[in-house]
Amino acid sequence: MATVTFDGATRIYPGNDRPSVDHLNLHIDDGEFLVLVGPSGCGKSTTLRMLAGLEEVNDGRILIGDRDVTDVQPKDRDIAMVFQNYALYPHMTVADNMGFALKIAGMPKAEIRQRVEDAAKILDLTEYLARKPKALSGGQRQRVAMGRALVRQPRVFLMDEPLSNLDAKLRVSTRTQIASLQRRLGVTTVYVTHDQTEALTMGDRIAVLKDGLLQQVGSPLVLYDKPANAFVATFIGSPAMNIGTFPVKGDAVAIGQALIPLSREVQAAITPADEGKLIVGFRPENLEVVTADAPGAIPVEIDIVEELGSDAYAYGSLAGDDPETTTLQGGQLIARVDPRSVPRKGETVYVAIRKGEQHNFSVATGERLPE
Repeated sequence: MATVTFDGATRIYPGNDRPSVDHLNLHIDDGEFLVLVGPSGCGKSTTLRMLAGLEEVNDGRILIGDRDVTDVQPKDRDIAMVFQNYALYPHMTVADNMGFALKIAGMPKAEIRQRVEDAAKILDLTEYLARKPKALSGGQRQRVAMGRALVRQPRVFLMDEPLSNLDAKLRVSTRTQIASLQRRLGVTTVYVTHDQTEALTMGDRIAVLKDGLLQQVGSPLVLYDKPANAFVATFIGSPAMNIGTFPVKGDAVAIGQALIPLSREVQAAITPADEGKLIVGFRPENLEVVTADAPGAIPVEIDIVEELGSDAYAYGSLAGDDPETTTLQGGQLIARVDPRSVPRKGETVYVAIRKGEQHNFSVATGERLPE
């Protein structure tokens, strides 16, 4: 096992003016499960490939433990990688696929067999060792690909969207298996995904990237409760956070027809560059249905309700909203409501943001403002 450190690591592809990964500074602890997450093209896979030695580092350096591996060949980095594509040899059995890298390395047959059997036991593949990939399900093939990495007993596991080829139900069960396996083995793991639900459920910490820049790194709870900027706020969470740009009126912000008081700290942090506006975010579960005369009551005209059994989400628009001064991202407000008493389409309901559950961001910079 080992720590991993990106020290100002930068990757600029030939022909591009802008770096795909821009001066990344990130430290991953020994035995930690870190998830790199972000939209397509944000640089997360490039970051992983830089660590694996498959992409050149144009500036900065990468360390595994105390060893600078920036210019070390991939085969000498003591890492193992699991790709989105299983890349199994179709003519080989499961056992041969899992042990092939060890065979190429010249390891004795007895040790290869022992390592393969140990890995198969961990991954629940023992009864499939004699089969070929075509006789396996997608989930089993992915476990074989993981087994091929596992038998090498590396210092660092790298996983590049390993579940994206699986169906929805299988993804849920397999991500649980991967997370529990990593906890049991204690191997430092860097996991890339574009699925923020995977990130929240699997990682010890999450690093959010956008346009090659690290936006925030922290535990799932920190990113969910204290997003550093408006991008992280909208990217983390499902359903997404309600977020919009609203006019500031005196010591309050106007959301629809409601005036929501602002703390002195927020008022003091608003600058002339914000042009009298504020980005306000609040999650669907942080809203409560109230009466029309309740303080801070926001009127919402319901368009549709998603009934999920244990939960229900009402989607609607701000009643009386002024499009000249207000921009609600996505054009809809989402509120979690009582699944046993859902509002009807076309009905106007009043919701209020629970105290302490409002997120405020600068219009000029997008950065979080003090509470």
